Amino acid sequence: MRLLAPFIFCFMLLAGCSGNNNQENMTKPSIEKSTFGELLDGQIATLYTLKNSHGVTAKITDYGGIITHFLVPDKEGNFEDVVLGFDNLDDYLDGHPFFGALVGRYGNRIANAQFTLEGQTYTLHANNGPNSLHGGKVGFDKKIWETKEVLTESSAGLQMTYLSPDMEEGYPGNLQVMVNYTLTDDNTLKIDYQATTDKPTIVNLTNHSYFNLTGLKRDILDHEVTIHADSLVEVNEQLIPTGKLIPVKDTPFDFNTPFAVGARIDDTTHEQIKFGGGYDHCWVLRKDPNSSLPLIATVYEPTSRRLMEVFSTEPGVQFYTGNFLNGKEKGKGVTYTKRFGLCLETEHYPDSPNQPHFPSVVLRPGETYQTTTAYRFSVQEK
Repeated sequence: MRLLAPFIFCFMLLAGCSGNNNQENMTKPSIEKSTFGELLDGQIATLYTLKNSHGVTAKITDYGGIITHFLVPDKEGNFEDVVLGFDNLDDYLDGHPFFGALVGRYGNRIANAQFTLEGQTYTLHANNGPNSLHGGKVGFDKKIWETKEVLTESSAGLQMTYLSPDMEEGYPGNLQVMVNYTLTDDNTLKIDYQATTDKPTIVNLTNHSYFNLTGLKRDILDHEVTIHADSLVEVNEQLIPTGKLIPVKDTPFDFNTPFAVGARIDDTTHEQIKFGGGYDHCWVLRKDPNSSLPLIATVYEPTSRRLMEVFSTEPGVQFYTGNFLNGKEKGKGVTYTKRFGLCLETEHYPDSPNQPHFPSVVLRPGETYQTTTAYRFSVQEK
């Protein structure tokens, strides 16, 4: 039985933060609901604005479960948006690189858009050359999720559910998915993932938020990153795993001590940098037997002094540095150029269904899929 714990984003506001926007008078958590736009089939998308007692704000739409905005303070207590996205539904419908989306049924790539499970071969939609990426043509990121508001004295949340029917995008089994977003008064945005199936299937869910801790002012090349991993999933020119796990020591992929993203991102003497156009790889995380939710990575932006800590139960994390952003997408008054955002997508390894020695992504009837990840924000002192 495959068991992962609930997927969590944690955003922690440093106590004692001061500035023009710092709120001294705490208010109760709140949820505001507004129309976000209309899909081509007439469905109406809703935008939910979750705010906690400190003013930390998350905007989430039931279209794709997308986190459209997330406002957290900097060293002066000024609240700024730290995720890439758009202000309206139409820009999402025009196509985008999964900004802030819930990704499923399978995050990352599956080689040749097919896999074999219990002797039967399943063919998926090829939307990344010959391969399948992030659930196919119409994945979870393009569905309207049934959503219920959950408001308490100490939190504002959403319960989102979706039934993915048997053979949707080529995946077997009726998959019942529940995602709970909860913004609490300790400035934690939790995302709890859970899924069950009535047939053997594969599942690898993640969130695809692009972070920019400058408050969307410039690229992310000065962000200092650590990743607690000793090896990497080696890929070929199509970013499909070769099956090998390669050591990161003495390579541009060693982030066991903090490095600025831009310090080695163009070191094309390393073949993997060439293939990814920079960083677009899955790190194999070190296991910590003493922690049920170990720290796996950190990101620090020196101007704002925002620090993001990432915790996860997942075996891997896809670190992507926006190498394919090219200025086509514009949102929030900003043009999203190359390397304007970074992703830390906690997940099982890419192409695991076709790599039997990778950790299993198979879910069977009677089992429950659950994952836990936490993104915690604070302000680092000088």
